Amino acid sequence: MNTILIFDTTHHAMWAEELARENGIAAEVVPAPEQAEAKCGLALEVLPDSVEQLTAVLNREGVPHRVL
Repeated sequence: MNTILIFDTTHHAMWAEELARENGIAAEVVPAPEQAEAKCGLALEVLPDSVEQLTAVLNREGVPHRVL
């Protein structure tokens, strides 16, 4: 099952997608799950084996996120 990352703003979600693309990490923008109680309606879906790499990139670049 794929992993979902959620964000506080649409800007952060789109920034995360751009960083994923730039770093060769497969990711897709999807609607945020209702149960996540996200402030933003968008989320990023990534393969489980890419989560660690993507979160490292997001942390390095200062993109606030939560992993579900």
